[in-house]
Order: sequence, then C-alpha cells, then structure tokens
Amino acid sequence: MSGDKEIIEAALFASGEPLDTAQLKNLVKGKNVRELLQELMDEYSGRGSAIEIREIEGRFVMQVRPEFAEKVRSLAPKELRSPVLRTLAMVAYHQPLTVADLVDRRGAAAYDHVRELEESGFVSAAPQGRTRLLQTTARFAEYFNLDSGDPEAIKRKIIELAREQKMGLDKWLGKQGIGVTPMYESLMTLCGIEEYELVNPYNPTDEQRDSLMDLGVLVISRGYKEKLGEYFDGRIIEVQATTFDDLTNSINILAEYGSKRKVKESVEYISGLKQEYIERANFITAKVAPQTEMVSRIVNELRLGISGDGVKIAPDYGTSSEGEMIGGGADILIPTHKNADMDVVKRICQRYDAVIEGLKKVKK
Repeated sequence: MSGDKEIIEAALFASGEPLDTAQLKNLVKGKNVRELLQELMDEYSGRGSAIEIREIEGRFVMQVRPEFAEKVRSLAPKELRSPVLRTLAMVAYHQPLTVADLVDRRGAAAYDHVRELEESGFVSAAPQGRTRLLQTTARFAEYFNLDSGDPEAIKRKIIELAREQKMGLDKWLGKQGIGVTPMYESLMTLCGIEEYELVNPYNPTDEQRDSLMDLGVLVISRGYKEKLGEYFDGRIIEVQATTFDDLTNSINILAEYGSKRKVKESVEYISGLKQEYIERANFITAKVAPQTEMVSRIVNELRLGISGDGVKIAPDYGTSSEGEMIGGGADILIPTHKNADMDVVKRICQRYDAVIEGLKKVKK
C-alpha cells in the first residue's frame, strides 16, 4: 500500500507544476499535509539528491536543484522560444508595462508573444484604458528558480540572462540593437545614431539569421518587409532615398532612435540641397520621358517638363525585377546600385547631376 507521503511525492512529480496544500489535501484527506511535505523536503535534502522540493509563495514544487539545472537545460522541454523569452524579460524588467509600450519596443510580434505568455501563465494582463497592463505571475519565479516574485530579484535574474546570452542589458531588453544594410549606413550618421550593426537581411545564412533575431530593429529598403517578416519578429523600418524628399522622410522616421539636434541639422541641410538642384534645373527647357517610376519621381522633384517624345531617361541596371529590358535606347542613364555612391546624400546628388548634365548635352 502506498503511504500518504509517497502519494504527495508522486503528485508533485506528476504535476511538474507547483501545487498548494489545498490541492494536496484532496489526495490525503485527514492528514497534516505540511508535515508530510516537510518530511519529504528533509529526505531529499538529506540524501544530497539532484532533485529538491521547494516552497515558493505557499506552493510546493519538485524541481532540479539550481546547481544541476544548467547542466541539463539542453534536455529540458523548450517552453519558451528565444523571441518570446526576450519579450517576457522586457515585461519582467519594466513591469508594470502596457501592451502599447511593449509593442513600441518589441514590434507587432509582441501581440502574439503576450498571448503565448498569458496562455503559459507567465504574465497577467489587466485593462488600462484602451490597452492592458502587463505583469509577471508566480509562474515566472517558479520557472527561473526564484524564491519569490520580488521585483529586485526578478531584475537580477534578467541581468543574469543577458550575461548568459553574451549581450548587454540594453540590447537584451530591445532598447538598442539596430541593424542596417550597408546601402543605408550613412543614414545612421544623418540621424545621429551611433550604435548599430551592418547586416545582410535579404539572403542571410543560418548564422546571420540567428544574429538578426537578436536585434530589435531592422532598417531596410522599401519593398522587402514582407520577405523579412517570415523570420524577423522585431520592428522593421522601410526607408527610401531616391529623392531628397524620400531622404527627409526616412530621417524623420528614424528620429526617435537618434539625436534631435542632428536630425534637425540634416533635414535643413537636405532641404537646402534640394532647393539648389531645383534652381539648377530651372533653366532647362527640354522635355523628358522617364522610363521608370523611380526616374519619374526624380524629374518631378526637379520640376522638369514631361512628354512622351521627350528625352528618354532610364536607370543603368539594364533589366527590371521582372526581367524586362530597361534603358535600351535611353538618352540618359542614371547610376543605381553598384554604380551609385554608398553615401545616401551623394547618391542622390550623383543621380540628379546625371539628369541635369545629361539634359545640357542632349538637344531635343
């Protein structure tokens, strides 16, 4: 016959989750459950077992002792994916935290993360106006072997997790971690963003993809967001630098991550450049025939006249993304991609110079 103590032991083992005395009393009615639990705790402790029974805020759990937990972590069930764990860490460190603030920091994927964390019992959410206020539950302390849900103990655990991941606390919590493609590195300087990483998000290797997942923000070319959304769960910012207006808009989008002073200076500088080029193009009377949408936007910003039989202007990349020939028979070719300057401001100037100087030479 199984004894009462053995029944409680079996219940703790089978549950895998903390149980309170009320739940255990239903299994051994009429017995002093706390005494039985204390006996079990003493027995496990006395024989130096790798398993222990602990009391956490009035509930009891059977778990691997902390000194052995790290050694067997790779064999334990993977309850939380890395991106979800990062979201949980942010809630735990900044709690109470609204869902709206969390999404601002972690991106739209945080909505799904919160749903998963609620279902797993790691966070609770209470209505607050049009959003909800998030906090960790006792389950968080149990999962990370904490003695209690004390906020300071939780913060110490988050710092420990950041060190385990070999990254700074700011990056772990998503305050930093901006990745940008080489084509837009100079945009970081214009915004006064000092901390960023150069990345290749379009065709990443498995190793590069893992590194991208550690970032909170990706700055990419317009039109690639859907492709990256397949694996990146942070915030994706699409930028464009075909025209001076594009560049100004891109700087304003990234302003929250940079320096207000630098953003203001850059916007004023670009506005001045735009006006200079408009004045240079003001004396051109020839009509133009843009061969692509990109060229149309350039000539529109320069305020040039457009005509179907005008001077043909096309990009120099030869074929479109659909494989169609572009630029054949064009009077003027403007530099793109490999033939364009890497600096975004110089790149725009290079294209505008090609248009203006080309029109001075071509008579139509």
